[in-house]
Amino acid sequence: MEKKGRVLVAMSGGIDSSVAAVLLHEQGYEVIGMTMKTWDYASSGGDKKETGCCSLDSINDARHIAVSLGFPHYILDIREEFGDSVIDYFTNEYIEGRTPNPCVMCNTHIKWDALLRRADQLGCEFIATGHYAQIREENGRHIISKGVDVLKDQSYVLWGVSQESLARTILPLGHLTKARIREMATERGFVDLVNKSESYEICFVPDNDYRGFLKRRVPELEEQVKGGNFIDTEGKIIGKHEGYPFYTVGQRKGLGKAFGYPAFVIEIRKETNEVVIGKVEDLNRTGMWVGQLNLQKYASIPAEGIETITKVRYKDAGTAGHIEQQGDRIKVDFAFDVSGIAPGQAAVFYEGDDVVGGGWILKSYQKGSIFENIQSFQTT
Repeated sequence: MEKKGRVLVAMSGGIDSSVAAVLLHEQGYEVIGMTMKTWDYASSGGDKKETGCCSLDSINDARHIAVSLGFPHYILDIREEFGDSVIDYFTNEYIEGRTPNPCVMCNTHIKWDALLRRADQLGCEFIATGHYAQIREENGRHIISKGVDVLKDQSYVLWGVSQESLARTILPLGHLTKARIREMATERGFVDLVNKSESYEICFVPDNDYRGFLKRRVPELEEQVKGGNFIDTEGKIIGKHEGYPFYTVGQRKGLGKAFGYPAFVIEIRKETNEVVIGKVEDLNRTGMWVGQLNLQKYASIPAEGIETITKVRYKDAGTAGHIEQQGDRIKVDFAFDVSGIAPGQAAVFYEGDDVVGGGWILKSYQKGSIFENIQSFQTT
């Protein structure tokens, strides 16, 4: 069978990336598998057994697939790159009072940029991953769109990938459902993959204790920020907290204090070490500003703006609204209230199933507030 080209496949050892490699191999591509070693959990001071894509078991599982099908497999140690691009970012965002999204950073700066560099070294025309999303070329643009499996769609975490990177990207699973992928693995005799449990934790915080991770990462942090004030939406002091980096917008559990009503974190104020507490309705916002943009479907947003569905978190169904670009930022006016918009999270704009682009949430606002005007706030 004539080969279609050489492709470097990111193989985590899980069922999705393994089936992606198998499919490309069957389609006639010259496949090279690569498993990226991003993090040693033991070095973070945690006490949970290492799991997920960085574990020895996962590396061995990926290698087993490659050996069984007769294509090469390499292990790539990118712990230094991952630390610079993802771990430092994760830590710094909390210290700045924002809520980070490490998966987006990992995809943009590790799974693509680092993978493409190795692809060039190995003479690979393409790279591929097991993400549930689709990609096509249209009007000279490479466009990410949602995967057909709406429950597994991962287009939200791919908004930051550049046009140059997308031009060399193959996403073999976007047109398939998870159920079908399990069937395909079974049909090919990879039953262990089907039975393998999947991890949904942050790979470098597998105990889900981000507070503990921050304290170990920055030993002096806890002492520096402890003793700040909880305040209500009117500015009244209603208690003491452990330090602003240890809270996130929308948080309800783990506040360490009862307020006499279902209480939520409404806002983080780094400058004064204050955490604003309110009721669930206090989380509602009618708009937001988004920066550090990356556009995919269009090279630029029309001056009059466009109507989109905007997602403010991974599991968000999205909300209709109007987006308008002003300089290097996008203003989003929602058609309905949106709850729990957290600065630091990714905002992704959709037309139908297509990703128009995305960016990082800078500030949310209520219609008529001072923050509706771009000149009324500063960001770091």
